[in-house]
Amino acid sequence: MSSIQNRTVETVSEIRTEDLDWLATGAGILGTGGGGDPRLGRLRLETIFENEDYPNHVEIISPEELSPDATVASVGGMGAPTISREKFPKGDEDLKSLRAIETASGDKVDAIIPGEIGGANSMAPLCVAALTGLPVIDGDGMGRAFPELQMDTFFIYGAPVNFAANTDEHGNQVVYQDIQSAAQLEKFARSITVDMGGRSGYAFPLMEGSFVSEYAIADTVSLARELGRRVHEGRDGGGNPITAIEETLDANALFTGKIVDVFRRNREGFAFGEVSLAALDGDASLTIEFQNEFLIARGEDDAVLASVPDLICIVDKDTGAPITTGSLRYGQRVKVMGVPAPKLLKTDAALDVIGPGAFGYDIEYQQLSENSAIGR
Repeated sequence: MSSIQNRTVETVSEIRTEDLDWLATGAGILGTGGGGDPRLGRLRLETIFENEDYPNHVEIISPEELSPDATVASVGGMGAPTISREKFPKGDEDLKSLRAIETASGDKVDAIIPGEIGGANSMAPLCVAALTGLPVIDGDGMGRAFPELQMDTFFIYGAPVNFAANTDEHGNQVVYQDIQSAAQLEKFARSITVDMGGRSGYAFPLMEGSFVSEYAIADTVSLARELGRRVHEGRDGGGNPITAIEETLDANALFTGKIVDVFRRNREGFAFGEVSLAALDGDASLTIEFQNEFLIARGEDDAVLASVPDLICIVDKDTGAPITTGSLRYGQRVKVMGVPAPKLLKTDAALDVIGPGAFGYDIEYQQLSENSAIGR
């Protein structure tokens, strides 16, 4: 069991079909607008569960259960979220990437961990686990989603850039070994992904269980499922879905209003842009800038209300449904919330990689709160 906001959150030991809507909603909220559309990941996993050739559930284990010498890898999809909504995967790109790094290294992977809990990349490890029979670790490397692969706790805290692979829907594959840095791997893999049509499946890196146990943001699969469950119960008459989000994540209400303008463009494998909001009552306004994920929220007089690495989450103001950067539309009535980032994202080492300066903003990070419900 895990304690979040003085409420008990049940840590799960498996994910089944009945969990998928909850998990997709929770992962969508934690995705801060990016990570890919969780509905697509949900549909892919549901299809696998319905196939009699594969199990109808995935085993979930805590980071503490890992053997110190276990071999762990992360898998998922890479590319701009807007492209991923239009260019569906074949469905085995991440699995083929996993097999590629096993072949290159000579090691067999014992468990899979999400690189990020946000969006469709929360589902990809579950899909690969269902196809292989491997367990999924209840944790991830971000506690949210970020646009670049070096922006997870594994690379921030010293995981070797040993083996990696990208695969597209045609089976084209690039395998990397012993790259100089995670940032350099990001440049290579992003360029290859653009050449692959803007989307690829990935696997990287290979890590020891002892390292993952120390640097994973724990219990985030369980948290995403629980967050989604509470939102759905709120919609179904058991409470208010917005209140459920605020209480579960210790979220700060930043703004309630409607979207009045959206500007986005795809560049170098990312979706860049900003969304402008106006208050439903009064003259207040809010602007949020994004690069795949929501990065900076600015209020009146350009005042920064929240910034990375804290989470900026946009949801439908009535249903609590997550709104991604690719689904932003004029006229949507939304609630904007700021969620404190987990502690592993707020150290000096982490802020060098995922703070505002890492995205080109000349502002100093001012955290929302010391009290994060994510990864306690």
